[in-house]
Amino acid sequence: MPAGPGAEADAGREPLDAVLADVVRQTRASVGLVYVLPPGETVLRLVLVYGVTRQIAAPWARVPLAAKIPVSDAIREDRLVWLGSQEETARLFPRLGIVLPYDFMLAAEPFSGGGPVQGGIVLLWPAWHPPQLGADERAALTAGCRRAGRLLRHTADSGGPLPVAEEPRVLSPAQVSPSDPAQAMAALAFAERLPLGCCALDPEGRITFLNPAAADLLGHGAAELLGRRPWEALAWLHDPVFEDRYREAVVTSSPTGFTTLRSPGNRLEFRLYPDEHGISVHITAVTAPQSPSHPHPGPDPDQDQDPHSKPPPVSGEPVGATALYHLTHLAVALAEAVGVKDVAELVADQLVPAFGPQGLALLTMEEGRLRVVAHRGYSAEFVHRFDGTPLTAHAPHLRALTTGAPVFYATYADFQSDYPSAPRYADRSAYAFLPLTAAGNMVGSLVLSYDRPRAFNPAERALLTSLAGLIAQALDRARLYDAKHDLAHTLQTALLPQVLPSVPGLEVAARYLPAAHGMDIGGDFYDLIHPTPTTAVAAIGDVQGHNLKAATLMGQIRTAVHAHATAGTPPDAVLARTNRLLADLDPGLFTSCLIARIDLTRQCAHLATAGHPPPLLRHPDGRAETLTVPPGLLLGIDPDADYPTTVVALPPGAVLVLYTDGLVETPGADIGQSTNALARHLARAESQDLDVLADSIIGYAQHTANRTDDIALLLIRPQPASAAHPAPRR
Repeated sequence: MPAGPGAEADAGREPLDAVLADVVRQTRASVGLVYVLPPGETVLRLVLVYGVTRQIAAPWARVPLAAKIPVSDAIREDRLVWLGSQEETARLFPRLGIVLPYDFMLAAEPFSGGGPVQGGIVLLWPAWHPPQLGADERAALTAGCRRAGRLLRHTADSGGPLPVAEEPRVLSPAQVSPSDPAQAMAALAFAERLPLGCCALDPEGRITFLNPAAADLLGHGAAELLGRRPWEALAWLHDPVFEDRYREAVVTSSPTGFTTLRSPGNRLEFRLYPDEHGISVHITAVTAPQSPSHPHPGPDPDQDQDPHSKPPPVSGEPVGATALYHLTHLAVALAEAVGVKDVAELVADQLVPAFGPQGLALLTMEEGRLRVVAHRGYSAEFVHRFDGTPLTAHAPHLRALTTGAPVFYATYADFQSDYPSAPRYADRSAYAFLPLTAAGNMVGSLVLSYDRPRAFNPAERALLTSLAGLIAQALDRARLYDAKHDLAHTLQTALLPQVLPSVPGLEVAARYLPAAHGMDIGGDFYDLIHPTPTTAVAAIGDVQGHNLKAATLMGQIRTAVHAHATAGTPPDAVLARTNRLLADLDPGLFTSCLIARIDLTRQCAHLATAGHPPPLLRHPDGRAETLTVPPGLLLGIDPDADYPTTVVALPPGAVLVLYTDGLVETPGADIGQSTNALARHLARAESQDLDVLADSIIGYAQHTANRTDDIALLLIRPQPASAAHPAPRR
């Protein structure tokens, strides 16, 4: 249904439906996705889908904002992401290229207009699309993003619920381009009369129409096949290649096909022609040997098959191409996850929509008990009763652990016969209890539940067992990472000052932000020393590296700087003596450092630097500038290096900003331009509260670039002599 001028105010329909319908129609995109990032969250939620099924879109139903995915990049970096070829997709976004190895174009753009709710729109086009996004298409996409941002901002401001649910809504083709029922009936009658084999699939892959010629070729009547997927209903199509061709047609909206054997000497060719309403399939008999133009033959049967025999019963959903792609996607995503929390959330977000269970609980072993680290499809109250279960208890989720083998229950009656007193959640009727084993060690247990009976055929059992193995390995790595992280955090906390000294007449604020990768430990440090009643010494530095060696050296350097500054040593001599110490230690690491000796009586600061980024100065009138300090060599290069001193005025109300390079340095960006941009942000900051200003600077750095380094920040502001002296804040 096309959107009219008043669609945004129409309370009788979902407003985002109208936005996506307009954008898809105006850009002629074959696939459209809408993502929403609720306030305070870090995971994008897929809320609206057009052109593909929920199952195909399942791997991207929840996308961490930090993930290397086009929509995440677009929102995080506030820009349009355009992928003009399959090669570009594989190079820039390998996870996407692995799971969707097809030729299509993609655009992702964030909502515009600001507001508490972020999000974005993703569009896909077939390979016939030009390699560049057209101006009209870009304008339509930008207008749609602006409109979506305005709608969600209005919803948030009015206190209404955001359009976020457990599963995304699927936009019907009729909402984009209404069809004429009379014309559709005429087309069906025409197809019925054709002597050629024709059938139609809906977007979910189910057969919705089959003409007599097609039924004759397939060896089954319409009554047996309607409402079923061909690769599920026909035994000789039980091959992931065939489902993959359907999947390719849906995603790329481009014709594709394959050739297979129905029985010896009976070869059929299938050609798939997709559009927004589904897929038209043309089936023909192939009498000649297979042409090289058909590179995807089906398996030759060893013996004759009765074409009218019924296919073997299928237990639950058979394992096809979509499930295999989901397995690959999960494996790649788990390889990128770091801590136990990351792995748990990833499993919960990905496994339920991709593999079909209605409930999931992920449990890990901890001090002789099982702990629930993630769950989906269960209430918190229900799951809580299992948290902390002793390993000696008689419980279904412990049986898999004690035996080391998965346990499957096809029906609730089977489950109840083994565990008559176990509670049942809602109408769950089938269960899978999977042990999580890594390198021979038990890590935990994965529990899956289904609303309907499920026989768990051998292929599905093998798939779920493989899933459990991947999850167990990821959890084992994550637990090791968390242990190292805790050690690193303890060391980092011990090396940085717990509280800065109170200096009368001086207001101070400090921040430390670890890098967005690795062990969250590095060599950045800051300090404030109060050697005399009228002076203070501020120090900030950065030891290269992000490991325990860098952190240990940072502690030694900070101690040396602190000792020399406390003794009243001038800034240039502090650096020179610390440099000689570093040369004697010969750690193989270099260090940048800046010393600022603040004279409150003379209202000035003496600055000396060893290869450190230049400080910023915000004047009392709000102007901000980058200070020029004669550069000295990094500490640890030349034991005889000199470090000249510069004197700058520092009147009451001025703010001296000392920082490490993680605040301004990003790959591929000019550090001088980044520093100037930071100075402009400092000048625009309205709040006079030093803590608010520090948070504003850190927030600016987080939203303007993808940080790869630690950040240490120290703000210093002299106060008028008559002002009160609040305690310094860290």
